[in-house]
Amino acid sequence: MDRQSLIKKFDKQAHKYNKRRKNGQASEFRQRIFREANGKVLEVAIGSGLNFPFYSSDIELTGLDFSPAMLKSAQNAAKNYPFKTTLIQDDVEKVEFDENSFDTIISSGSLCAYQEPVNVLNSFQKWCKPDGKILMLEHGISTNKPLAWLQKSLNPLAVKVVGCHQNRNISEIVKASKLTLIREERYFTGYLYLIWATP
Repeated sequence: MDRQSLIKKFDKQAHKYNKRRKNGQASEFRQRIFREANGKVLEVAIGSGLNFPFYSSDIELTGLDFSPAMLKSAQNAAKNYPFKTTLIQDDVEKVEFDENSFDTIISSGSLCAYQEPVNVLNSFQKWCKPDGKILMLEHGISTNKPLAWLQKSLNPLAVKVVGCHQNRNISEIVKASKLTLIREERYFTGYLYLIWATP
């Protein structure tokens, strides 16, 4: 799928994401992992700002997204939170940041959409400070065999309709990258991945 088509798909979903900021299905898990963000924080594919409620007040947030509609929602939401927020419209698969720029890098439900997810994680490794952390909440292939079969069967349709791969093994993607996996937790029959990693 070409990038412009993908951007349009996420633009159309912006209002749905906006409604999930405080009471989405994964809110308790966002709280569990993203409360650990500190210092200069980069959140890629920031969307409408679903993670804003879970950040501490003293972070300095840089948010990246290629969807102008998502960024508009995030900009409006950021007014309600005390931390400094800078939003950038760009593609994480093309953008460049200086090495060792961030204390924390956040990825939330975004690995499903990248053409080369391992390359994205390798960029995280470069952009994150040596003593920093990478925190991820992602969805992927389930440990439940019938559900995994369904995910694989529906994947072509999901990619076409919402631009999202349903059958990616997030654990294997992280292990194939330059990141060091510290901890992994799985929920919802293994469909939801919480990943703690370092550069």
